[in-house]
Amino acid sequence: MLEIPEAATLASQVNTSVKGKEITEVQAAHSPHKLAWFQGDPAEYPRLIVGKSITSARSVGGMLEISVDDIKIVFSDGANLAFHLQDQALPKKHQLLIRFKDTSSLTVTIQMYGGILAFREGEGDNPYYLAALEKPSPLSDAFDRAYFNKLLSPQKIGKLSAKAFLATQQRIPGLGNGTLQDILYNAHIHPKRKVASFTQEEISALYESIKTTLAHMVSAGGRDTEKDLFGRVGGYRTKCSKKTVGTTCEICSGVIEKASYMGGSIYFCPGCQLL
Repeated sequence: MLEIPEAATLASQVNTSVKGKEITEVQAAHSPHKLAWFQGDPAEYPRLIVGKSITSARSVGGMLEISVDDIKIVFSDGANLAFHLQDQALPKKHQLLIRFKDTSSLTVTIQMYGGILAFREGEGDNPYYLAALEKPSPLSDAFDRAYFNKLLSPQKIGKLSAKAFLATQQRIPGLGNGTLQDILYNAHIHPKRKVASFTQEEISALYESIKTTLAHMVSAGGRDTEKDLFGRVGGYRTKCSKKTVGTTCEICSGVIEKASYMGGSIYFCPGCQLL
């Protein structure tokens, strides 16, 4: 699923490999998917995009925003992007196909659920996109300790657990259930711990872990549980994920566990992350 590391990686790859390409064909909603969300009528996407060129890309929280002249195309959550050269086979099912003048192409498939938004500059109305535009990224200097402390005010955290604090209500757009696992592991905080119980040392450790863990994930080209624009898994080796359940903790030699929590899965070391 797209989160901050993957969105940043994809943006860099689009700027390197796709920027400047002229679009000659667009197919939107080619394969019906109940949980693929579009802004506006996907049948209008060819009229919006064909004949224009990719001008830039950037990450907006956990979303990828591609600028096509005066049009923005935004991808979120379970949108999987893939770049194809002329002789490469395209997926039989896709929710968006963009063909370029040089015969290369870009496809987008929705995994479980996801959004594809195409709109004129300034007309984006998706609340998650707008929240991500408004709030500072943990990768930026604006996400400093003073800003983080405001997120932790007693009026805002209530009885929230660490997982709920990090991954709900768009407090930190793009930080989701995938990236929070290693963030909490590196901070030695259990996902179920109540934020109100954190010591000042733990708050400092969590802040530093958010900044450094996400930076490492981005510099490595995303997590090894996700794929990039060219179908390669990311270079960041996750410590707590579906890939590491049952393996030995590199810190205490305990065993990484998996549990169900808040409608999803959590991964943790019971030795390092005490509840």
